[in-house]
Amino acid sequence: GNEPESALVFDAAGNLYGTTQNGGSANAGVVYKFDPAGNETVLYSFTGGADGAEPYAGVILDSAGNLYGTTSSGAGGTCQNGCGTVYKLDTSGHLTVLYSFTGGDDGGSPASGLLMDAAGNLYGTAQFGGKLGGGVAFKLTN
Repeated sequence: GNEPESALVFDAAGNLYGTTQNGGSANAGVVYKFDPAGNETVLYSFTGGADGAEPYAGVILDSAGNLYGTTSSGAGGTCQNGCGTVYKLDTSGHLTVLYSFTGGDDGGSPASGLLMDAAGNLYGTAQFGGKLGGGVAFKLTN
């Protein structure tokens, strides 16, 4: 990947996780890991399709080691390059799209990071859409 502008997060074993907004097999961004010895592993390379593209924000970890994040474009919706997604990347490298934005009342282009509460609900913001077109704050329930 290239253009790593996101925040980074450590797990309990000292691995460091982050995203790049471009690069990877489809030039749509990646999720990567550096182990304590400095070895890099690309955990997921976005396709720019239904899985999303351009993960500007970093990832967060749950207690089981799963990663959660957003892509600011890709998938579908009314946005020019797709409206973005919220995703989960499990410990085996399998990505699940938890939500695809439409650009309407639900918003579009979630370029910020996520927060997770104790119940596993995810919170974030999207730059566009909403009732007045100026963006939304959202909650995805677990």
